[in-house]
Amino acid sequence: MTDPHPRPIFARLTIVGLGLIGSSLARRARQDRLAAEIVAWDASEQVRARVAELGIVDRVADDAREAATGADCVVLCVPVGAMAQAASGLLPHMHAGAILTDVGSTKQSVIRELLPLLPDGVRLVPAHPLAGTEYSGPDSGFSTLFDGRWTLLTPLEDGDPAAAAQIASLWQGCGAMTQEMDAAHHDRVLAIVSHLPHLLAFTICGTADDLEGESRSEVLQFAASGFRDFTRIAASDPVMWRDVFLNNRDALLEMLARFTEDAQAMARAIRWGDDAFIVDRIERGRRIRQSLIDLNQA
Repeated sequence: MTDPHPRPIFARLTIVGLGLIGSSLARRARQDRLAAEIVAWDASEQVRARVAELGIVDRVADDAREAATGADCVVLCVPVGAMAQAASGLLPHMHAGAILTDVGSTKQSVIRELLPLLPDGVRLVPAHPLAGTEYSGPDSGFSTLFDGRWTLLTPLEDGDPAAAAQIASLWQGCGAMTQEMDAAHHDRVLAIVSHLPHLLAFTICGTADDLEGESRSEVLQFAASGFRDFTRIAASDPVMWRDVFLNNRDALLEMLARFTEDAQAMARAIRWGDDAFIVDRIERGRRIRQSLIDLNQA
């Protein structure tokens, strides 16, 4: 059988930002030879040293210029608020024909910030792997993180289809399923399936933390599984999520407004004993959960 993802996909793949996503990508790319050479660069000297100790890449660059020079593909694995700053140090040293891509959770803001910086001949293919945990740093990554998960690509209208195909092959080689999507539509979808749940988790944990004295200690001591699930989400990287909220504010505020209306409707049902309304909402939740299980996304 012919391998659908010929290896290596790139001669030199540079990964910028070696947190959970970046270090997981590095591990999988090296494990399955998705690139002939894998180069890492991180603005943190401590992270660079740890990546070298872990041995998950072929080479750790000393600076952004070295990281970008000769790379066929550069993957920005940094918070969306840091994309422009990271790219500005890399793009002047990328050669014509190279591909710049990213893993950011908001796509319109990434396109808006990166496009003006793009030199002639460098191709931009925005992407977003829908995978992660609450952990961060180069030690948190693992090669199977993307297995069976989606990576959404939001190619530019006048972008190069061949470059998009290469990025799709990279993520498919990491075990992910890929699909193309308009950037604005991506941001609205992610606002409800990812950004709003994180906002709620941070808020609920903040509410619990604001309780006084004995009540607060009992919340922590007797936390049931529902609250524990919220604390897992709330343990996520604060800088990354601050940037996500601020860079997808319109879609997020729209979904928050919808949720607020639905929460108020549920409150009215509880107040007036509308058991049919309550059961309907619970059943709808159960159906969504079953749908995730059926799609192997649970």
